[in-house]
Amino acid sequence: MTTETITRGETVLDARGVTMRFGGLTAVRGVDLTVNSGEIVGLIGPNGAGKTTFFNCLTGLYIPTEGEVRYKGNVLPAKSFKVTAAGIARTFQNIRLFANMTVLENVLVGRHTRTKEGFWSAVLRGPGFHKAERASRERAMELLEFVGLANKADHLSRNLPYGEQRKLEIARALASEPGLLLLDEPTAGMNPQETRATEELVFAIRDKGIAVLVIEHDMRFIFNLCDRVAVLVQGEKLVEGDSATVQGDDRVVAAYLGEPFEDAPGDEEVAEVEAAEAQAASATDAAPGTDNAGKENDR
Repeated sequence: MTTETITRGETVLDARGVTMRFGGLTAVRGVDLTVNSGEIVGLIGPNGAGKTTFFNCLTGLYIPTEGEVRYKGNVLPAKSFKVTAAGIARTFQNIRLFANMTVLENVLVGRHTRTKEGFWSAVLRGPGFHKAERASRERAMELLEFVGLANKADHLSRNLPYGEQRKLEIARALASEPGLLLLDEPTAGMNPQETRATEELVFAIRDKGIAVLVIEHDMRFIFNLCDRVAVLVQGEKLVEGDSATVQGDDRVVAAYLGEPFEDAPGDEEVAEVEAAEAQAASATDAAPGTDNAGKENDR
């Protein structure tokens, strides 16, 4: 597997003061987070903590109300396809594959930001087009081999078992040759064997020089996997550090047990924020560029 050469330790993602409001409700408040090359960072927190909203701010699905997000020193554009072209790829909490496409075709969709052939090349289908097409297919097959799905390249994605659909979504994200991969609950619904395979895959991705930021509710998975872990509680970053630091913080334990900490919003405010987030997510799915199933199409 090939990717651009990244110096280990270089700051890849730098999010500063990211705030996201829906009307008068604040879902994410003043969150700072950095991710360096060759690093796996976890983002955890109770349900409704704002984790996926923060991801959406990083990837151009939402425009932060305040703050900025930089990738390798450059402020990211507020369009998801431009964020992908810049070098950030992601998976989703709910799998978003093209069900009636083959496994190989799904990965080829992810290649579109890295192909150079334009409209007329596609129409005329000259030597340059065929060469680019062959290169894309070869690269897609390399990625399927990497995630263990090469022998199912011609299968329809809808016929894959759940765990393999997760792998395919990761392969499609990697097809854009990212420097940073964002994984939103990659082990949700998996059995222990599938979870372990996903852990090994994420380590392999990191070993290729790709930085990884992952949301997950499986604490054992997160603490085994990550170099650093940040905890969001009710939209704010409560603590950040290595696994031992986070696990030993009484505020984190209290947050997961539902116990309030100083200045914490009440249950009513949390419920209002969750409802606003859900409404915004529905509006995003219904926007132009989505298919009839309400799933965002890759651009």
